[in-house]
Amino acid sequence: MVPKIRRGSRTHGVLVYLFGPGKRDEHTDPHLVGSWDGFAPDPGRDTSPDPDPKATLARLAAALDLRVTQAGASAPAQHVWHCSVRTDPGDRILSDAEWNTVARRLVQAIGLAPDGDPDGCRWVAVRHAEDHIHIVATMVRGDLRRPRMNYDFKKAQAECRRIEKEMGLRRLKPGDGTAAKNPTSAERFKAERTGRTETPRETLREAVRQALAGAATEEEFFTRLRDKGVRVKLRDAPSGDVIGYSVALPGDRNRDGEPVWFPGSTLAPDLSLPKIRRRLADAPGDDPATPGAGTGRTVWSPPARGRRTATGIAERAAVILDSDDDGAAAQLTGMGELLDAVAQTSPAATRAELAAAARSFERATRSHTRAQQAETRALRSAARGIIHAGGALGRGEDGGTTAMLLSTLVLAAIAAARWHSARGHAQQAEASRQTVQHLRAAYRQAAAAPMQALHAQGRALPEAERRSHESTIRKALPHHLTHADTDTQHDALAATLAEAEQAGHDPKTLLQRAIDMRELDSAEDVNDVLVWRLRRLADLPAHPGDTAPSRKTGTARTAPPAPRTGVHSAPPAARDPRNRPPRR
Repeated sequence: MVPKIRRGSRTHGVLVYLFGPGKRDEHTDPHLVGSWDGFAPDPGRDTSPDPDPKATLARLAAALDLRVTQAGASAPAQHVWHCSVRTDPGDRILSDAEWNTVARRLVQAIGLAPDGDPDGCRWVAVRHAEDHIHIVATMVRGDLRRPRMNYDFKKAQAECRRIEKEMGLRRLKPGDGTAAKNPTSAERFKAERTGRTETPRETLREAVRQALAGAATEEEFFTRLRDKGVRVKLRDAPSGDVIGYSVALPGDRNRDGEPVWFPGSTLAPDLSLPKIRRRLADAPGDDPATPGAGTGRTVWSPPARGRRTATGIAERAAVILDSDDDGAAAQLTGMGELLDAVAQTSPAATRAELAAAARSFERATRSHTRAQQAETRALRSAARGIIHAGGALGRGEDGGTTAMLLSTLVLAAIAAARWHSARGHAQQAEASRQTVQHLRAAYRQAAAAPMQALHAQGRALPEAERRSHESTIRKALPHHLTHADTDTQHDALAATLAEAEQAGHDPKTLLQRAIDMRELDSAEDVNDVLVWRLRRLADLPAHPGDTAPSRKTGTARTAPPAPRTGVHSAPPAARDPRNRPPRR
């Protein structure tokens, strides 16, 4: 149940709209379902012998305005309080009597008409659709004083949460005032009329977020926006300094033919120019590095290298969020930029889910817990690296490293949901959980080909070698994370351990290191998580069998095939193809 509050100065004008046909003839059977005394004239159900709806509506407006007229100059200029209350699309249809109860409880909760107060403000509740009502009240009491209306929106929200519980309706998450502004009804109608799938406000919000992802300077941010085709208008102070900006979509004009401009602060609270400048103050580096990212040891393609780097940084962000420290709020801002960067550069197969993940997580990036912007530098650098590397292919090493990064981002989003839940941030926690679902869907698409190849590679291992790695896995993993009913579930993990051993790593030590990085209980598939951790730590190709650069020269090489002899047939160095004599 969603309340939306407005204020105005024309009681008669509001009533004309509510009892009229609507902007698109969407109003059906408008009538009163409640009023301050239960006897207000009803233009929609006038039972007099010679009904005149216009005259009845004029009498209703005059009755509502009676105290305003009596108060004269002491009445507030904006004396009309207008609140629409809408149920969720999945809720049952409420009866008129139930809507009357809802209206009475709301005007009591916010202090307009306290229960038992004969001097409460006058109000009516109008219903012209199955799923919502409009409450119209005049803000002058019977004793000609103004009602105490402090925090009316928060009080209305709290009362709606109680009503939802008592009436068996869908219980929405309480907000904290940090959400982005929703499109207005007029914006939605205009979008439908012009054939847009979303409103300009939503399109511009996403464009601004994506332009900000990993940007190092204000000039770069505005250049990216213009490159996306967005119109940008800067606001200058008398001194000539830029103090604000507005954006508009080409072709989006008002009735006078002028562009419809949206200041950044109206798109989202954290998109005002001062807050963007605060984020840009600690500029990201151009070449972030993390252990196991391929830097200094293996030269990967730019998109693959960027994703490997981002994976390690996202892993550390998840660990910080798990620490339950308020300072971890900065990681949420950085994760939002990283998701925006990945969504922009992802292959077509995963683009829709990743864009949905970024849009969902946008709500999780803001709360009243203050973030230290300096803590976002690593994540912003990772986002910058991904943007600069350009679009990734959906196959080969690019596709494999995309799966590697998404596997980690899933766990980071789960950590974000826990962090928000611990602080009572219900909307942000729910947004994080929605992000997890979108990321998992994208991961399944990205991981299908590389994991299939790894499973085949694991099944092709010699029996003795496969049994040896299986034993290592079962001994290292906690008992509740293993299943004794199958030996094939660890095929991909065994293949990865075999590759790591060929590359000179000790399988037991490397596996334990991967397990100890952070908890695995939240993982949907523990084997997948460990496969990607191992391949990053050991600097192995993310897609087995794909060409990967040589560690020594940077030239292309092919990932070494699994050995066909027993696991102890030769030491790792002897089995490494690079140590074999060249063929003659």
